[in-house]
Amino acid sequence: MKLIAGVDIGNSTTEVCVGGVLPDGSIRFLASASVRTTGTKGTPENVGGIRAALETACERLGRPLSDISLARLNEAAPVIGDTAMETITETIITESSMIGHNPSTPAGAGQAAGTLIFLEDLDKGMPGTPYIVAVSKAHSYEETAGILNAYQETLSIRGVILQADEAVLVENRLRFSVPIVDEVRHIDRIPSGKLAAIEVALPGQSVRMLSNPYGIATLLKLDAGETRAVTPIAKSLVGKRSAVVIKTPHGNIRENVLPAGVIHIEGEHTVSVPVDEGAEKIMGALAEAGKVRDVFGEENTNVGNMFRRIKTGMADLAQEASGSVRITDLLAVDTLAPVEISGALAGETCMEKAVGIAAMVKTEQLPMERIARKMRREMGIYTTVAGVEAVMASLGALTTPGTQLPIAILDMGGGSTDAAVITEDGRVRTTHQAGAGELVTLLIQTELGLESRITAEQIKRYPLAKVESLFHMRLENGSMQFFPEAIDPRYYGHVVLLTPNELLRIEEDLPMERISQVRREAKRKVFVCNALRALAAVAPEGNLKKIPNVVLVGGSAEDFEIPEMLTEELSSYRIVCGRGNIRSSEGPRNAVATGLVLSYLGGN
Repeated sequence: MKLIAGVDIGNSTTEVCVGGVLPDGSIRFLASASVRTTGTKGTPENVGGIRAALETACERLGRPLSDISLARLNEAAPVIGDTAMETITETIITESSMIGHNPSTPAGAGQAAGTLIFLEDLDKGMPGTPYIVAVSKAHSYEETAGILNAYQETLSIRGVILQADEAVLVENRLRFSVPIVDEVRHIDRIPSGKLAAIEVALPGQSVRMLSNPYGIATLLKLDAGETRAVTPIAKSLVGKRSAVVIKTPHGNIRENVLPAGVIHIEGEHTVSVPVDEGAEKIMGALAEAGKVRDVFGEENTNVGNMFRRIKTGMADLAQEASGSVRITDLLAVDTLAPVEISGALAGETCMEKAVGIAAMVKTEQLPMERIARKMRREMGIYTTVAGVEAVMASLGALTTPGTQLPIAILDMGGGSTDAAVITEDGRVRTTHQAGAGELVTLLIQTELGLESRITAEQIKRYPLAKVESLFHMRLENGSMQFFPEAIDPRYYGHVVLLTPNELLRIEEDLPMERISQVRREAKRKVFVCNALRALAAVAPEGNLKKIPNVVLVGGSAEDFEIPEMLTEELSSYRIVCGRGNIRSSEGPRNAVATGLVLSYLGGN
């Protein structure tokens, strides 16, 4: 029996399907396998992953790799879903104008205003003057509390700012109650003698006075002009557990609009749009341009540098001149990014408006031929470049029980989203859109301020829970799960991810509800937006209501909530939508590889 292998090289995974050609000319599907893609899609480095996948499939068959007579590759130029996060606004605060952060251990509660004075200078204090006392790490918590208690009778001490993480330790030793903020990294920058306001919120709450421009004006006795100037400070303190604002006569506080740059889109019409106008305007300009030939950015700007980096990197991989590399599609998404505030004293960050951009790259040549030649040379397998990726995915999707022509598919991968419609008479329309799973990961990482990309990827893949005792956890849907044996104490009090085999603890101190909200919004912004855009591009007359059914395939179709989001969204167009089950056994995976094997019959 002649063995035929279909090989689908994706941005994230390489999938293979092995079928046998029976004497009557029909195909019997025998085995499949999936591995991580080695190298960038469409480059010779992919051969390592292809070999590993084919060897795994052959091992399951009990046949040697040399028994494969023919390998068929998906016909697709490399598509790179590259992403960038361009911040549009930035809060600039100079001359030590504020502190506002979220230490895990502030102490006391309430707000107060007073003149800043360092602990060692309390002997110079004036009775009747309200003071906010700043304390460096040079003083222990016992020494600090002792000195404050000694001066409390003669001076009006209204609040305390500590460099060390010792607010609770100091409060427990004071004979009076004041709000205390700790973990202020650059306490040496605090200007002694200036008027300051301090606030610590009750547990579970955030500051109210100092996150309100008029609250700052009340505590620091500001006029209308000064109140307008502190608006960026108030914005940066929203959601914080504690805060300090310092009144400096010469302080310079402003909100800058960064030169993110202008995107130039060359299509049926040439359209330009500034990045700082946001994602909606960018996507509107993309639609106005029509069929896109290329995209580039304004020179010496953030977005211009991003596009140049993408093209140069792809040109190096494809061994072509950078002028032959084109960006043929974009997906822009509005988001918020934590940006460290210039001039802040504790490394504070502020959530600033940003745009996430995924770009699709194509080359003039078809480097799949280079992969095919390398496979023939190194593996001894005759290899050809076969059908278009979206068409092959449609053929594979038709092996899902309950499907028939006409059929539409959405192939949702790591870097791009493909769509295709096959009519009853065999006519095919396809599209290839930028943006998929990788952009979702970037949005999650950015909005939650995660250091690790791996953590963001795991948050994207798995549901959440909060371990509230050693014997139960609260799931993100509100239900409780109880255990007959104690949970590992390391997870107690932490948000965890529910993977199939173990619990994964999220190290960052983030509420479960916040993580869930960011994850779902990121998926909705990318996948729902892209699905509607892709289906509109292939629908008859651009009318989604003329698409009867949609089969979801690809790695992202395995997600635990994306298919439900799309089903809900497409139900308003009376479209039947659901995960594919390729060959009744593979789920939404392996559609392209299966289609490549099936198409051998038509091309042979």
